[in-house]
Amino acid sequence: MQDSNLVGLAGARVRLGSNIAFAVHDSFAARTSFPVPNLMPRTPRDTSKGTFIVEWPLFGELSRALALKVARNYEPDLVLGVAPAGVIPGATVAAILDREFYSIIVSRRYRAEHVRATPAVLGRAPQEVRDQRVLVVDETCESGDTLRLAVAAAVNAGAREVRTAVSFKTGTHEPDFYALATESVIVLPWDREVLVDGELRPNPKYSDAT
Repeated sequence: MQDSNLVGLAGARVRLGSNIAFAVHDSFAARTSFPVPNLMPRTPRDTSKGTFIVEWPLFGELSRALALKVARNYEPDLVLGVAPAGVIPGATVAAILDREFYSIIVSRRYRAEHVRATPAVLGRAPQEVRDQRVLVVDETCESGDTLRLAVAAAVNAGAREVRTAVSFKTGTHEPDFYALATESVIVLPWDREVLVDGELRPNPKYSDAT
């Protein structure tokens, strides 16, 4: 029996999160600075289940859908983006929800010569999370290790309640909210090309996915 929530996009199989409503939203307001991800090549990707190339318009629609899903079930006081990758979706969701945005660095790759076996929290959660309802937002969620560390950092900093949201659910871990689920390799619009010697060139971390 075919799953009615499964659709094909750019050769990828994706599952839409339930109760998604799409609409146009052109506001983007980030209220914090964030680190630029390093360009360390990732471990080899399994492209056997397709490649999902995300264009900016689709990213905007998914961010809108994710924010609406959150708003119907949770009322966060602020949004905490997991940097580096979760800053752009986190700031976008925060703008749509009209909430303050902050960030915390949790990464396997940031400022590391080699990819870490497990992610590391590089810095503390902002003090503003104390006694607040927090929404932790990341780009993707596979094992859940990064989200769990971000949640723990927020709780340790005194957050009253913490829930999680991701743009793309890519593994078995279940965040509280997600916009779309897929097992395909995701190519993101904001770092598909990067500056190399003053020229935009394909990002080497996507070399096995394009």
